[in-house]
Amino acid sequence: MVQKIARSTRQCPRIRTLLAVGATALTLAASAATPLNPAPRQAAAAEGDGKQVLTVAVAQSVDSLSPFLAQRLVSTSVHRLVYEYLTNYDAKDNHAIPGLATAWKPSPDKLTWTYTIRDNSKWSDGKQATAEDAAWTFNKMMNDDGAATANGSFVANFKKVTAPSPTELVIELKKPQATMAALDVPIVPKHEWEKVGDFSKFNNDKKFPIVGNGPFILTDYKVDQYVKLKPNKQFWRGAPKFDELVLKYYKDGDAAVAALQKGEVSFAANLTPAQAAALGKAKNIKVNDAPGRRFYALATNPGAQAKDGKKFGNGHPALLDPKVREALFAATDRKTIIDKVFQGHAVEGEGYIPPRFSTYYWQPAGDQKIAYDPARAAQLLDEAGYKKNGAGKRVGKNGKALDFRILCHATDPNDKAIGKYLQEWWGELGIGLKVNCLDNVSDPWLAGEYDLAFDGWSVNPDPDFVLSIHTCGALPATPKDTGSTDNFICDKKLDELYAKQTAEYDETKRADLVKQLQSRLYDTKYMNVMAYPNAVEAYRTDQIKSITTMPSAAGNLWGQDGYWSWWSAVPADRASSDEDSGSSTGLFVGIGAAVVLAAGLGLFFALRRRSTAEDRE
Repeated sequence: MVQKIARSTRQCPRIRTLLAVGATALTLAASAATPLNPAPRQAAAAEGDGKQVLTVAVAQSVDSLSPFLAQRLVSTSVHRLVYEYLTNYDAKDNHAIPGLATAWKPSPDKLTWTYTIRDNSKWSDGKQATAEDAAWTFNKMMNDDGAATANGSFVANFKKVTAPSPTELVIELKKPQATMAALDVPIVPKHEWEKVGDFSKFNNDKKFPIVGNGPFILTDYKVDQYVKLKPNKQFWRGAPKFDELVLKYYKDGDAAVAALQKGEVSFAANLTPAQAAALGKAKNIKVNDAPGRRFYALATNPGAQAKDGKKFGNGHPALLDPKVREALFAATDRKTIIDKVFQGHAVEGEGYIPPRFSTYYWQPAGDQKIAYDPARAAQLLDEAGYKKNGAGKRVGKNGKALDFRILCHATDPNDKAIGKYLQEWWGELGIGLKVNCLDNVSDPWLAGEYDLAFDGWSVNPDPDFVLSIHTCGALPATPKDTGSTDNFICDKKLDELYAKQTAEYDETKRADLVKQLQSRLYDTKYMNVMAYPNAVEAYRTDQIKSITTMPSAAGNLWGQDGYWSWWSAVPADRASSDEDSGSSTGLFVGIGAAVVLAAGLGLFFALRRRSTAEDRE
């Protein structure tokens, strides 16, 4: 579930001032030094035993360490490090490459797929990883609704899965499925997981180390504090080069940036434009600003429902009218969002899949496009029966004012800033808007207790999963259950297109179907993609000598479709790091500068990212 939304060409004076103050405060902080701490602490060599520790600042809580339940980006990123998938994505260009499987091939009718499982992958407890582990993982998801919570869409079309030998996995399908080289499902050790009772409640967070066969072994975890991992020395591709990887939780984004400046962490992501600008001038810090794999959208409640047909929640009935939804989108200026909120660190959004994935990227053409047009928005509201009264408020035929609520992530300044724009733009139309900024938006979202929400997901090289979350099959079984749906959308035409693209092996034809699906989603007007934010992140070059982005030419480090960044990271030479540390004093945030930072950035940039379930894989 989600991420963000949009605004217009006019920028509120208050927001303009906060942006300026925030940038000034961070610049001052970056240049301040204090005699109490003349040099940054080096996180990569901070341990007394001389271990090289790679510390990554994260701004999101782990929802589950069970790969059967986890949906937040931080959690799925951990699972990519701990468990092997059948296939992986090449860091250079995202094409499918061997993972646990060394080869895969379909039968002539494409209804049976045979995978050759490598014989040199071992679980971290020393036992051999085999095809039986993979077969057990998929069968458990096929036969247990709890185990299908996170990734059930990948096996919905599976008919039978067997392991004729330790190195042979056979998957029989009900109908052709084009995603068989992109099954983003962590394979777990049968001998550990067959002991689990209720998969819907087991979070895998009580016994450490956790048995896996990926490049890292999960050794410790504390809620909203850290996740600790060590290299898997038996990993078939080779062990990571740092002695330990620590994902350290920071609820406050400014605190994470300060920790990066002081050398307490090696890496920080999701930087604001002001933070990126200031860090770009700092010694020993490299800013990576690359096209991202996420979309940022405004979602409307289409009427929360379950598979059994029961309605629930309290979404505003006016949003069931497509004219009202279109009016809200036509009164939202995406250009202002890009220019004023993201300050150029994003691309204006339209289709569901970011332009980074050029094969599937789609844009509306001609009259289909909902452009920024307040006059058109007013006309649509008039046609929908919501006229302005003497006080300038839109009212329905029942005389009630047209007022909406929007779910906002308290940890995301973009949501807050855009929420203010929406209040202004929609207010001019006569619509009231209450911006509900919460630490946890998941509960009201899953309960259908919202009108609109800021939404966003990470998109994989194969878009099947992110398309599946808008199908009727993703709805919860009953109002009491949790489905894999993003926004309770259930549309027959969309479902038909989804089924067709899943079964289409011809790449050109499948791409066309995916674009048709995006076009249909656009036309339903349940969602309005506002932007494709860049991946704006930074790391210390005196701690990390080299690291792999994905894609390698211009890609991200955090939240990759693989484990390349942290697996490939090479520690900086300790000697040169110690020599450089004296020249890094300007990066330390001193006491005085910290006060300025808190005063200037605290209002607008505080709690930069959500820590709820909306920053998805």
